[in-house]
Amino acid sequence: MVFADLFFLYGFLPVCLLIYFAASGISMKNAVLTVASLLFYAWGEPFWVLLLLFSALFSYFGTLYVEYYKNTKQEKLVFVITLIGTLAPLIGFKYTGFIVENINLLPLVNIPVPDISLPVGISFYTFQALSYVIDCYWGKLKPSTSFKEYLLYICLFPSLVAGPIVRYETVAEQIKHRSSTIDDVSYGLSRVAIGLAKKVIIANNLSTIVASIFSGDISSVSVLGTWTGAAIFALQVYFDFSGYSDIAIGLARVFGFKLNENFNYPFLSKDVQEFWQRWHISLGSFFKDYLLYLPIFGKRRKYGGLLLVWLCTGLWHGASWNFIIWGLFFGAFIMLEVKIGKKVMKKIPKLIKHIYTKAVLIIGFGIFYFENNKELWDFIKNLFGLNDNKKTDIMLNTLLYNNMFLLIGAVLFSMPIYRIIQTKYNEAKAFNVVQTVINVVLILVSSIMLVGATNNAFLYYRF
Repeated sequence: MVFADLFFLYGFLPVCLLIYFAASGISMKNAVLTVASLLFYAWGEPFWVLLLLFSALFSYFGTLYVEYYKNTKQEKLVFVITLIGTLAPLIGFKYTGFIVENINLLPLVNIPVPDISLPVGISFYTFQALSYVIDCYWGKLKPSTSFKEYLLYICLFPSLVAGPIVRYETVAEQIKHRSSTIDDVSYGLSRVAIGLAKKVIIANNLSTIVASIFSGDISSVSVLGTWTGAAIFALQVYFDFSGYSDIAIGLARVFGFKLNENFNYPFLSKDVQEFWQRWHISLGSFFKDYLLYLPIFGKRRKYGGLLLVWLCTGLWHGASWNFIIWGLFFGAFIMLEVKIGKKVMKKIPKLIKHIYTKAVLIIGFGIFYFENNKELWDFIKNLFGLNDNKKTDIMLNTLLYNNMFLLIGAVLFSMPIYRIIQTKYNEAKAFNVVQTVINVVLILVSSIMLVGATNNAFLYYRF
């Protein structure tokens, strides 16, 4: 089941809310949410709900065994077994085919490549389970004494399939004690309306433009078309993924959960490091906390840790060489900025830094787009005019002209214009009325655009 779907919006969600608020006591409300979450996941992939339950069971009881053997010789062994067992399904389902494909590049090797479908959301709920296991081992958390509460943490449907990646410490107390006020419901539904509009009105239409530019032979696309297509794709990914995060955070708030933000207007960034502090914040903080400072060959190594983080960031996004290159590409620029140092970076004129950052981002998102190695290489050559193509930009000009207002709106709404207005006029009653009307209009327009739509899955569902 997906958020951008009429059945979810006008069937599943209203029924879920009705039963949830009718339930008395936090235990009953948690039970309603758990059942609803498992049903939400099983709706599209009924078999893989068993894998979700296995992951929850293994990580939960494995952590209890780690705690049982605390301060003994067996503690580290049990922790490693729990860690590997929690991570194994993700590795098996996501990377087996990729590993076999690359082994087959060796002479005289021809192993059949397994066709394994990737369970939706496995990267997200596995990382939540990993964070719980590690935090308990490090002593940052005490293992939960209730599997029911832990299961709700793992499968809470607002963040289940595409994040944000939630830490157990963020919601542990909220699972036990929380309430949903009128303000929570109002705020949550407002975030849902905004997120839905980001996805349906903006991201889906941007995807049509990107497909038009990059369809067919990539090597025939002009230099301007290549840069433009990659830039629009960057906006598409932002509105798609931040739209999902808005809906997830909004729905969680309706149920009384306060989740951390996952995006903070990343295109305002003046360097690549700042961009990754504002983009997919939950993933960046995960790798920073659990990988960056790991000892490599016996000691902490600043650049080695950064390399490991960005290699894993690329691999997390997909089992394909373009994602590995993408991760290392951004990692290289971050290491360069670290090497230059903050003092020197501050002395560079802001305009130069913005131009540099946007160029790096556009190239990076282009690498992210092309999973086929030949198309990726053609894209890179296109960026610098090395394909010697003769294609004119008449089609591109027409495409941009016909979608001028959409593109201008996308650029404007990627900036904190709404937040500035909200901060300034939030106390005014008229603003609240206008905001409510806008939310209703956004939901109605999004709903109309969803009529007849067959597939509105968010981009990060496949990760």
